[in-house]
Amino acid sequence: MRILSWNVWWHGNARPGDVGRLIAALEPDLVLLQEATAVMDTLPQLAGGHYRRVASPERHNGPAVWSPQPFDSDEVILPLGFRLDFPVAILRQIALRAALVIRQNGFEIANVHLDHGQFCNRRQLHWLLNRYPALNVIMGDFNALASVRLPGFRDVGPRRSTHRMYGVVPLRLDRCLVRGLIATETRAYAYGPSDHRPVCVDLVPG
Repeated sequence: MRILSWNVWWHGNARPGDVGRLIAALEPDLVLLQEATAVMDTLPQLAGGHYRRVASPERHNGPAVWSPQPFDSDEVILPLGFRLDFPVAILRQIALRAALVIRQNGFEIANVHLDHGQFCNRRQLHWLLNRYPALNVIMGDFNALASVRLPGFRDVGPRRSTHRMYGVVPLRLDRCLVRGLIATETRAYAYGPSDHRPVCVDLVPG
């Protein structure tokens, strides 16, 4: 199973054509997008396949998923963060965030864009796992500044920076946690029109 994940950064210029070119080049089984807006809704016209996007509450962007094969999915609203968190920011925005839980070919995959608060994003992960105890993969933009641990899961994402904060500071925010699967190859590609790199992981049972 090949999964491609990319925070397309709604402030930027990523378009369906950019995602379509990655699909054509990499032939993924699933594409997980974060911060996708209605602009991305024309992706099936370019790449065919099956697609779903949801907007986070009070936002015009949210997670999206594309696949050449049919899938089932649930929209999930993650627990709200708190202003008092690390890193503490006076102007820190507190907003509800949506996630997508996808079921395909016997696997359950969560597409997440977690809160910036370092206590909150860990709490969101544990909450998600409690609600969906059969999850095999949790992938997306974790906004985590340090390692993330979940019982039974391993972090198999690329071991390099995947985000340029303010266009300068390199951070490894895009992660892939797996359980019952082995990563045979992981790759992070050029940023393109986003401030996040597309991340691709090949997974087999094991």
